[in-house]
Amino acid sequence: MTNLQVVQRYAKALADDDFDAQAEVVHDDYVLEYPQSGERIVGRANRRAVTENYPGREEAGTTPVIGRIIGTDDQFVGNASGLGWGVLHLAGSGDDFQLTGTIAYPDGQNWHLVALLTLRGGKIWRETQYFAPPFEPASWRAPFVEAGQAGS
Repeated sequence: MTNLQVVQRYAKALADDDFDAQAEVVHDDYVLEYPQSGERIVGRANRRAVTENYPGREEAGTTPVIGRIIGTDDQFVGNASGLGWGVLHLAGSGDDFQLTGTIAYPDGQNWHLVALLTLRGGKIWRETQYFAPPFEPASWRAPFVEAGQAGS
């Protein structure tokens, strides 16, 4: 299986809420970092425990949703809608991939997500995730920017 196929399988396992399939593509020495909170989740078992025990995940019906990933080796776009994870862009080659998307939380907030993935031995070895809420544009920038689509 190529590294791209590993990342695609990981995305599908997230979308399917399939913890066993996620564990199959996660390296034994997996580390997930949340730089904004300073947390490190070390090991496949701890990663699974955090994912399975996210407060309100099942009650709110916000299990991850990731669309089909399409494109060339350097650019992939997910067709996703609904609650949970939404992949907007996946790029990378070799052992390093970058994913940008959105995540819907059980309280109804939609945030932006950037995930940096490094593979080793055909499995996801390191992952760093950054989260950010949408914000209103600063009025002082209006003369210098084009209006984009909110939340994209």
